Amino acid sequence: MPKKKVKKNKKLVKIKKIKNKKTKVSLKEIEKKPSSPGQEEKPEIKKIKKQPTEKRVYNLKDFVVYPKHGVGKITAIEKATIGEIDIQFYKILVEKEKLTLTVPINQQSKLRPIASINQINKCISILKTKPKIKRTMWSRRAQEYDQKINSGKIYELAEVVKDLNKNTDIIADQSYSERQLFEKAYDRLKSEFEAVLKINPEDVQKKMDKALGRTKILEDTQ
Repeated sequence: MPKKKVKKNKKLVKIKKIKNKKTKVSLKEIEKKPSSPGQEEKPEIKKIKKQPTEKRVYNLKDFVVYPKHGVGKITAIEKATIGEIDIQFYKILVEKEKLTLTVPINQQSKLRPIASINQINKCISILKTKPKIKRTMWSRRAQEYDQKINSGKIYELAEVVKDLNKNTDIIADQSYSERQLFEKAYDRLKSEFEAVLKINPEDVQKKMDKALGRTKILEDTQ
């Protein structure tokens, strides 16, 4: 009788071991399996809070650049009530276009401060480099040049002036639209040079034309 009991106990131990193995396997399978069928478990993405952007404060008589119109001067900072909301805005005079812009202060992303001396020096070095000759259709190139001019980025403006510079004032050497784009970019860049360097327009023109290799043109016209 006691021998039979021992056998039964051995059988019970074996059954328990088998059950434990099964539970271990099933737990591993559960860990491997995704939470929902047909979808892989996605890693948790922690959202990083953006740092608060500090708004730049412009003062009266400050020069600023509005991408579509170029350099302007703040002539007034005024307030107005629109729909029970107080709005503060800048009045900006663009002398080259004889235009006054009204820009709300909370839309400052449309404005940028005028370039630094270092940026002007970089522009001069860009003007001295060889123009890039593109083989694409003029209509496509004209569109690209126009986008660069209206981007408000001074280096892109300098690149347009450099690429469209023909070292000549002979009208036959440039198409009408090409000449128009060159003059638009040249005048925009020149007005920013004037505002930063604080020298008269004639000296700015000489500085730019020297970098572009247009000094011979000036000598011939004088």
